[in-house]
Amino acid sequence: GVDALLGGKAVDAVVNVAGGWAGGNIASPEIVGSSELMWRQSVFSSVIAGQIASRHMSPTSGLLVLPGAAAAASGGTSFMIGYGMAKAAVHHLIKSLAQADSGLKPNTTVAGVLPTTIDTPGNRAGMPDADFSSWTPCDTIADTIMDWTATPPTNGGLYTFETANSVTKVTMI
Repeated sequence: GVDALLGGKAVDAVVNVAGGWAGGNIASPEIVGSSELMWRQSVFSSVIAGQIASRHMSPTSGLLVLPGAAAAASGGTSFMIGYGMAKAAVHHLIKSLAQADSGLKPNTTVAGVLPTTIDTPGNRAGMPDADFSSWTPCDTIADTIMDWTATPPTNGGLYTFETANSVTKVTMI
């Protein structure tokens, strides 16, 4: 497991990049299955990342980044209920882990990355007619997280990544 891989060494950051997307409103025949899938992909992976951080983060400082979603922070997600529920749960987990008695080391900063649409090969294949200039490049998210390792964001902060005309604005909400 992780203990054996790290050999007792501490880490400076734990970044969960697991996730996915499933649509469906409450009348969809697949709503229960898609909700379970979203829960497993987003919530369970974030809880696992948090537990890894609690056990292996550097005692002097550390960064835990979890994957939220802008849509789940801005209101209902009627056409993607399972996705919205899971991402809202991750937002709650971020806020909870930022509290003093969460089980993380005191100098750990927890932040959420809340993109709208990430520019990935899978998204391009699934939405070939979309406006890619409004999608956030993976490198932009990665660069932001790398910046956060040097200058930590606000503990418990949820950060949206809004891209327009290939320019991304990162905002704490």
